[in-house]
Amino acid sequence: MKRLVVIGGGESGVGAAVLGKVKGMEVWLTDMGAIAPRYKEILDKWEISWEEGHHTEDKVLSADEIVKSPGVPLTAPLIAKAMAKGIPVISEIELAGRYTDAKMVCITGSNGKTTTTLLTYHIFKEAGLNVGLAGNVGKSLAMQVATEHHDVYVIELSSFQLDNMYDFKANIAVMLNITPDHLDRYDHKMENYTAAKFRIMQNQTSDDAFIYWEDDPIISAQLKSMQTEARLYPFSARDDKSCTAYLSDGEMHINIDGDEWSMPRNEMSLQGLHNVYNSMAASISASLMHIKKEHIRKALASFEAVEHRLEFVRSLNGVRYINDSKATNVNSTWYALESMTDPVVLILGGKDKGNDYSEIEQLVKDKVVAIVCLGVDNTKLHAFFDGMVPVVEDARSMQECIDKCHALAKDGQTVLLSPCCASFDLFNSYEDRGAQFKQCVNAL
Repeated sequence: MKRLVVIGGGESGVGAAVLGKVKGMEVWLTDMGAIAPRYKEILDKWEISWEEGHHTEDKVLSADEIVKSPGVPLTAPLIAKAMAKGIPVISEIELAGRYTDAKMVCITGSNGKTTTTLLTYHIFKEAGLNVGLAGNVGKSLAMQVATEHHDVYVIELSSFQLDNMYDFKANIAVMLNITPDHLDRYDHKMENYTAAKFRIMQNQTSDDAFIYWEDDPIISAQLKSMQTEARLYPFSARDDKSCTAYLSDGEMHINIDGDEWSMPRNEMSLQGLHNVYNSMAASISASLMHIKKEHIRKALASFEAVEHRLEFVRSLNGVRYINDSKATNVNSTWYALESMTDPVVLILGGKDKGNDYSEIEQLVKDKVVAIVCLGVDNTKLHAFFDGMVPVVEDARSMQECIDKCHALAKDGQTVLLSPCCASFDLFNSYEDRGAQFKQCVNAL
């Protein structure tokens, strides 16, 4: 009997463990931290052995194969030992792909992944497809393969999830953009991060599709340096009819092999230039799945915005409060600031991932009237932004932050939480940070 060891007891790891059990493997799961009660219940229900709070090295190194959760780096000592011993280390997505013949629509990029994934899923669902939602959103792909059946999956894939994928293939792969992010995981080398993202194209054949942003210089350069059999479908906000999707006279145009349709931007539920790109990518994916254009238009008009991504919370005394907690890198904050029409009180801060704030410098100068730095260590923020705007203040909790923003913001201005940074210095996750923001704002 094959012995499968799963490292990590979250959504991904528990799903992989259940799939291994269903496929007749001897499964054991280990987590260095605490496993959430809901996941312990699942493991116990499926009679899967587990441990928490430590890794028993001998048991890990007795595996025939290891499934590593995305958050565990390849450089972790135990992973390095396993690989040195010749034990295959794979991802949950790789494992799940072995046991399904469903179509895979896979979406990656530094920014916009979640919105595009949920929008694509919404279009497919509204069109009546038997579709599953997986990856960074929805349930674990492995859990769904183990316990459900879908004809197609829409999967959000981070660079971490793309690591340790070898034979898995995306039938439709979407690359939204590539900007510096998680460089601490990739030896602070942009080329390593880019290579991780482009794993989404591996194993694609002439039957498969690659959808990408034509105007991204990193994507364009990488495509020129590689060979692929996949059919290419570029999109652009320029009036460029050589692209599969483009903007012209306020309308989004989609042209798949001469079959063209369009939709006015103002009829789409998602506004802002960044959401035009997301809508283009989702629309091309849907068109390639032969979904009728009227279904796509209807779904684009009815989709509801993603929580924690430019989410309107409330207006109070003429001040708008916007929750963009999911902006955990500089480029994502760039998109948020680009979409602002009012003067902004900007909340920045958290765990810096090697950020270069020069990308938002001009937008800050043009649109921001005050910055509140919300983090344990705001030294780097002060070094860059002090003197750039009239006021730069510190806060060590969300309540203190909102109190300061409430005092600073004037009628006609917007308080924008778009932190540029990960949340783990003061919060459990970006969701926790966004939820606390909304709670404090709604309590004003």
